[in-house]
Order: sequence, then C-alpha cells, then structure tokens
Amino acid sequence: MSNLNNKKIAVLAADGYEQSELESPVKALKDAGAKVEIVSLKSGEIKAMKDHQWSNSVTVDQTVSNADCKDYDGLLLPGGVINPDALRGDEKAVSFVKDFFSANKPVAAICHAPQTLINAGVVKDRKMTSYKTISKDLENAGANWVDEEVVTDGNLTTSRSPEDLPAFNKRMVEEFGK
Repeated sequence: MSNLNNKKIAVLAADGYEQSELESPVKALKDAGAKVEIVSLKSGEIKAMKDHQWSNSVTVDQTVSNADCKDYDGLLLPGGVINPDALRGDEKAVSFVKDFFSANKPVAAICHAPQTLINAGVVKDRKMTSYKTISKDLENAGANWVDEEVVTDGNLTTSRSPEDLPAFNKRMVEEFGK
C-alpha cells in the first residue's frame, strides 16, 4: 500500500450513498495514512443505503459550498443510486468535481458515482467503468465504457460495484499516493 501521510482526501457524498462504497475506501485511505473529510450538500450527518434500506450515518466535515479543491489532494466519489443523482443536480457539487479535473488531481469513482462526472463534463474520450446500468449514459456522454474490475485513465480511477472494492481500494490508494 502507498503511503498517504500528509495527503488530505475529500469524499463527496450525499444522503443515499452506498454504505460499503464509502466505508471501505475511507478505511483504506485512513489505513494508508490519509486525512479524510466528508464533504456534502448539507452540514450534520448524511445517511447510507445498504441492501436498499436506510442504514448508518456519517458526520459531514465540510459543506460543498465551503469546500475548496485547493485544500485536498484527491477526491473519492462513492456510489449508490440516490447519492450521485443529488450531487449531479447541485451546481456547487458539480463545480467542486470539475475543479479536481482542472487541477489534474486524482479522482476515484465507483458504481453509480460516474453520473456526477457526466454532469461535470469530464468523461468524454476517457476509458471508464461503472455499474452496468449506467454504461449507456457514459457512452452517450462520450466515454469509452468497459466491463472491467477497475480502470484508470489519467487522473480518473473507476470501478463497477461493491464486489470490486478490494481492487478499487488498492488502485485508489496507489493513484492518490503518486
């Protein structure tokens, strides 16, 4: 595992994030030494989904309206069905994501999270993967979608589903450590 000491990673999520897709990567980042902050649309707490039921909550460290890409070394976008839909509909969240691409900082997105990347306009001509049900959305936005466990194209790492978390976490930590 790469050493992420002195690295600060933003996790952009909203209510309805997939529990395992936030908890498992955050643990991997912290185990590698990173400082992790949950950034969301609102202050307080955001609630996870697990097996299509509301589940655990996490405390929000920073609202996206107060967050600045310059304060972070990388960005994690967990999936879930509700979460990316809320994020991609929020102008500040989309702008926050765009800033990471403008700064060429590493971004990792899993499952349905690439829907937010579509709205940020950063998927065109990129090799990517995601949950299969959004493959056409990504292709229609100009991405080269592939059915692979984990894909890195430039500063973007994508993965398909919770089953791919071990490979996703390993690659994410490597990419954030560069």
